[in-house]
Amino acid sequence: MAARVIAKMAALSGADRLIPISSAHIDGCLYHGEVSLDFARKLAENGGRVRVPTTLNVGSVDLLHPELFRGDAKLAQAGRALMRCYEEMGCRPTFTCAPYQLVARPRFGEHVAFAESNAIVFVNSVLGARTDRYGDFIDICAALLGRAPYAGLHRDENRIGRVLFRLEPLPAALRASDVLFAALGHFIGKHAGTDVPVISGLEQASEDQLKALGAGGASAGAVAMFHVVGVTPEAPTERDALGGRSPARVIDVSRADLRAAAAELTSTQAAELSGVSVGTPHFSLTEFEMMRELLEKRRVSERIQMYVSTARHILAELEQRGWAEEFRSSGLRIVTDTCTYITPILDDRPGAVMTNSAKWAWYAPTNIGRQVVFGSLRECVESAVLGRVWRDESIW
Repeated sequence: MAARVIAKMAALSGADRLIPISSAHIDGCLYHGEVSLDFARKLAENGGRVRVPTTLNVGSVDLLHPELFRGDAKLAQAGRALMRCYEEMGCRPTFTCAPYQLVARPRFGEHVAFAESNAIVFVNSVLGARTDRYGDFIDICAALLGRAPYAGLHRDENRIGRVLFRLEPLPAALRASDVLFAALGHFIGKHAGTDVPVISGLEQASEDQLKALGAGGASAGAVAMFHVVGVTPEAPTERDALGGRSPARVIDVSRADLRAAAAELTSTQAAELSGVSVGTPHFSLTEFEMMRELLEKRRVSERIQMYVSTARHILAELEQRGWAEEFRSSGLRIVTDTCTYITPILDDRPGAVMTNSAKWAWYAPTNIGRQVVFGSLRECVESAVLGRVWRDESIW
């Protein structure tokens, strides 16, 4: 069954052959209706087992903190059943949208089959491994078969940059802020189309910053790979990133463009704030270290619910360091296995929710009906402590 699906996908994508993959990451473990469970059960009950190391994306419920779920009990039951079903097929119960933060991750040049948009763009861009943009059902079929169609971003010619985004010189405060990378990702997502973007003018960037850039681009658009000149592995020079050709388009990006992109991620001007949610994609250990410094042992206001989504293995490290209890004592609620923009976790108190994630800001209004205020991590933390929206205009 999996082979038939992959063969059909290969024909539709114009692939002339299948290639071995070294690993897979499954997005289909997130419940989207009865068909999600029917399909997985069909595979599992007939002996389906993955042939390559396979990690799991977020599910519909936090299995470690089930008390956080505020939705329909039947939905939670179905979500848990689906997550177990993928475990039965040999998938690792990682339940994270950031599998690239695990110790074992794809190496440069390896072919993999990854689903989940931010994981796809990170693997292609930052790690230099190769995956096309796989979706639900295709992902598990590739994992069961250990093969994927030789098409899309698996092929050299499709990884060449086509559109050049040139950043103007930016203030030091903006270059150092996470706002830059989320806003730039959002801007690129809206303007790149299906072309692979090349970004010049970013002298350096951390993995967390590139994570935010890719997540923003993959949410607002169809970005599955980008090159940052002098930073990402396939773009030591602009010429390398463009494959020795002239770009099909050149887009100059000003500070005003970035500020406008950041403003687009705020969906309300209402002053009342009910919550703060960060960790979309899942918070890394480095981001928790930043959060700890920003909090400075202060408490979150009683008027605010503040959630941080992260992976199980990151939570385990926090527990070992004694930080998890420290964060909880400060009023933070740590979420694993899922994310607050796709599952009912936030309570129904009135007011907007603040986030530093372009992805959360893009999806939350339609997914869970919440209005969003977008800002930097520092702005999110200060707002949570003060119980109202706080802005740092010095960024701009």
